[in-house]
Amino acid sequence: MASSIEQMRANVGKLLRGIDRYNPENLATLERYVETQARENAYDLEANLAVLKLYQFNPAYFQTHVTSQILLKALTNLPHTDFTLCKCMIDQTHQEERPIRQILYLGNLLETPFVFLYVCTFKSCVYLL
Repeated sequence: MASSIEQMRANVGKLLRGIDRYNPENLATLERYVETQARENAYDLEANLAVLKLYQFNPAYFQTHVTSQILLKALTNLPHTDFTLCKCMIDQTHQEERPIRQILYLGNLLETPFVFLYVCTFKSCVYLL
């Protein structure tokens, strides 16, 4: 299975070069790649940011589930700034949607000294995974 994720990573890498990065026709491929990252325990920040940028340019295509997976993957890369980068690319209206709002709350907890509160809250939100 590792070869399929590597092959997909290479194909997505080609899509992200040049102007095709902002082609909404590539969104389905990029969304499948996000799903694959979640399944295969992989992570590709550049591809995930491209999905969020396409959602900014094409708000009608916005997918809450895909965005939630991107945010959760970014959380796994703390203390790097990936989570903040992703969060800044989501408009306020979508940030208020239920799963996204909860993930943002968990991220804020992780970025503060109240980690023990995060653990208690995380246990009540396991269904998001």
